[in-house]
Amino acid sequence: MAEPPRAPRLTDLGVDTTRPLLIVDVDEVLGLFMQGFGAFLEDRGLEFRVDKFALFQNIYRPGESEHLAIEDGRKHYDDFFRYGCGDMTPTPGGSAALQALSRQAGIVILTNAPGPARLARARWLGRHGMDYPLILNTGPKGPLAAGLAEQTGGPTVFIDDLISNLDSVAVSAPQVTRFQHVADPRLRPLAPAKLDLHTRIDDWDELRAAIEQTIG
Repeated sequence: MAEPPRAPRLTDLGVDTTRPLLIVDVDEVLGLFMQGFGAFLEDRGLEFRVDKFALFQNIYRPGESEHLAIEDGRKHYDDFFRYGCGDMTPTPGGSAALQALSRQAGIVILTNAPGPARLARARWLGRHGMDYPLILNTGPKGPLAAGLAEQTGGPTVFIDDLISNLDSVAVSAPQVTRFQHVADPRLRPLAPAKLDLHTRIDDWDELRAAIEQTIG
């Protein structure tokens, strides 16, 4: 079994470890991923139908009722991160909320994305006023979040849209406060939630207020 990824040193990232820490996802938290991916697919003559809280099962050829083969969907997904993720629309209120929260806490961006996306993703964050340390991950985020949280002297908050990542953090770092945020209004009624385990707030103004209360 492969060892979990080792968390980078926060001090090496320029993060003050005496302050609270926010660990923030990108897709459907800071950026409208489904919208951007859908536009990318349309340019390739495909349709992205938001029928379910899924990814590859929502990709269709026009007029067809069966979704595109999963392996073909993955190729388009990888291509989006190589060529298209820099065009994604930022989530309303996300950048302003982080700017306000950065006065109280350190911020780290933790995103699951292929390696070739690093430069495009970093440039996208910078263009939209979110030039915070960026960590690329694959798989569950719990181990990395735990390693980051262990380095801080204050409370840690984790924000993600996916229950699998929130659950992973709950297991690896139960002391971390978890918030679920789903940015795309089309996805909100489709996205599963575990309200007994993770607080769900889909509006960034409300989320910012809740985080401010958490980190004191």
